[in-house]
Amino acid sequence: MLPHSTADFRMICRRCWVSGRVQGVWYRGSTRREAENRGVTGYARNLPDGRVEVLACGPQTAVDALCDWLWQGPAHAEVSDVQCEFVTLPPPANFTTG
Repeated sequence: MLPHSTADFRMICRRCWVSGRVQGVWYRGSTRREAENRGVTGYARNLPDGRVEVLACGPQTAVDALCDWLWQGPAHAEVSDVQCEFVTLPPPANFTTG
């Protein structure tokens, strides 16, 4: 069995803004599926300017993996930029889209 690093268990929240062709391509639903598979809570929501805002909370390694995945997105997405920042918030109970 491999030892776990402390980053595996440290809980964090990151807020990200995803730019490009990310609305109307099932980006939020795919992000929810990826988050749930990783044990990450938060949300993904469309913004009026065409971006998607994502809040990701959970173990650092899982949140980091989700934030890396945001660059890929679903098959029809064309991501041009992802900007993330660490935030101090109480983690939501689940992952929602709105």
